[in-house]
Amino acid sequence: MNYLDRNEFNFEPSQKVIDAIKNFDPKTLCFYTRIYDQGKKSVISVRLSEIYGVPEERVLLSYGGEDMLKNVVHYFLMKGDNKMILIPQFSWWYYNRIASECGGDFTMYPLHETDDTFAYDVDEVIEYTNRIHPRMLLLASPNNPTGNGLLPDEIGQIMENIPDDTMVLIDEAYASFISTDTDYIAPLVNKYDNLIISRTLSKFYGLPGLRVGFGFIGKGHEQFISYANKYLGYNRFSEAVALAALDSDEHYRQVADDMEWGRQLYKKELGHLPGFKVYKSVANFILIKYPIEIKEALQKALAIEDYKIKFMGDKGLESCLRITLGRKEQTQTVCDTILKLVKP
Repeated sequence: MNYLDRNEFNFEPSQKVIDAIKNFDPKTLCFYTRIYDQGKKSVISVRLSEIYGVPEERVLLSYGGEDMLKNVVHYFLMKGDNKMILIPQFSWWYYNRIASECGGDFTMYPLHETDDTFAYDVDEVIEYTNRIHPRMLLLASPNNPTGNGLLPDEIGQIMENIPDDTMVLIDEAYASFISTDTDYIAPLVNKYDNLIISRTLSKFYGLPGLRVGFGFIGKGHEQFISYANKYLGYNRFSEAVALAALDSDEHYRQVADDMEWGRQLYKKELGHLPGFKVYKSVANFILIKYPIEIKEALQKALAIEDYKIKFMGDKGLESCLRITLGRKEQTQTVCDTILKLVKP
């Protein structure tokens, strides 16, 4: 089965990752790491500090991006009386679930469909945040399932014009597939104490099964860092593989180039057809509006080919498909399967 429905990785890991797995000494697992004796969390947080230029003590680690989101939302919504979080209108259902898990409330702010994308209206986000004054504002960049993102200047504009006591969580799980720029992260988290940026090795580095998430937080949150930290260290096998992945950008950049080929193929082959719209994406998936009347036939045709894609059910996106950008032959098969149903 070709799974193109959950934004997983349909390519090969880097050779460095493979070598790290093959060469890992199992005896290492018989001992805790000793790096916490140096006041550090992990060899991963040390390496991330070097890569991103954020002090190690403000680098966050977690069991995947999911754990990062849960730690942050639960912690900040459970402190004090304000239990409101603002989330994007079209976004991952998990955001409001983790808020409800700790007794929080959520309100959605709009995303706006334009010619070929869904977009944040930065002024509107600022207005919502000031009017509602939530404990937390969540921004997803790129956003799942719409594929749109925020520019660093737009993040700065939001941060500059909202209350200082609103914690801002930016979920960047799907970052790096288009833009290679990460230089904006350190200046932002150094300037704004109420900012957390969350990332993961699950998407760009293609290791969702490794369950390694990371992030960066502004100054003055030692209590939260202590809450989220693992006193006795982290999984030493995962550490070894994570370091190899972080040292494999060239390999994963080639994968990202193959994904761009897929974006362009969908746009070229489907974008001009009646009832279709191929939305711009900066993530490892693409959102496509399609004629809803072919849904059942398309599901059957894809099942025959042993393919799964995501047929959206979210209100306002019912006539959309979300397709993970896989290998070239996978993209070609999905595209051809759709074309057979709509072309005479």
